[in-house]
Amino acid sequence: MNTDREKWILLILLSMIWGSSFILIKKSLEHFNPYQVGALRVLIAGIILTPIAISKYKLFPKKHLKWLLLAAFTGNFIPMFLFPIAETEVSSSIAGIVNSMMPIFVIIVGALIWKFGTTRRQITGTFISFTGVCILAFGGDAESGTFKLVPILLLLLATLCYAVSTTTVKSKLMDISSTVLSAFVFTFVLLLPSVIALIFTGFFSTFSLDKNHLTGLMFVSLLSIFGTGLAMMMNYRLLKVSSPLFASTVTLLMPIVAIIWGIIDGEKLTALQFAGAGVIIAGLIFLRSKPKVINK
Repeated sequence: MNTDREKWILLILLSMIWGSSFILIKKSLEHFNPYQVGALRVLIAGIILTPIAISKYKLFPKKHLKWLLLAAFTGNFIPMFLFPIAETEVSSSIAGIVNSMMPIFVIIVGALIWKFGTTRRQITGTFISFTGVCILAFGGDAESGTFKLVPILLLLLATLCYAVSTTTVKSKLMDISSTVLSAFVFTFVLLLPSVIALIFTGFFSTFSLDKNHLTGLMFVSLLSIFGTGLAMMMNYRLLKVSSPLFASTVTLLMPIVAIIWGIIDGEKLTALQFAGAGVIIAGLIFLRSKPKVINK
């Protein structure tokens, strides 16, 4: 397939899958606590990808182990807990909107750590979108009318982690196939930490085969299989056929999917929150053009 066409197909599919992840997190939280949701999400993906990891274990990139660890924990472990914790306080729609800040963090992390080029337009777009996040944070909750600063900060931290992982993969791990990289990350690196996390949350002592837990397990499994395992393979492939900035613009479309699911589920946004979302997206669109580079 033509790589230009492939990257757009991957972008659209990822937008739909990851945009639906926030409502699945919300539904999972009706049955498990946020720490259990995060750990189960990683564990199920690791179990599913274990056969691939074992069959390809000789390809394990020992020389790039430190970069693999960095990409794994920042992209596939820490955010898996931060998003559920935040969604106990804010709606899935808000989580999807804040996650659209990822291109901003890709630019910042890329410039500071990997010396990626930065344009004036990107810097301006960053400030515009940051203004939108501030409006969103202080826009108030549609039900209570209060603003939720701490969960917004947790969502921003999770998005920053995604940016660190994305730029690390693009800079250091591009010689590993996307399928093998996903299998290594979830099986060899994150499977054991996820089991330990579940032990500390008391999951194994409280889980039972009743309707409540089985329904929750269904939602987490959908989240893990599609929103974690499959999506990460697609994301790693997207990084191979495009740039980190292009790959991160999946977050431009994700909020639309997240808001649609939120509305279907009865969520509401305040007028100020809608305005903040609009400003964030406007800033992201603004930074997409390519004037001359001002620093490297």
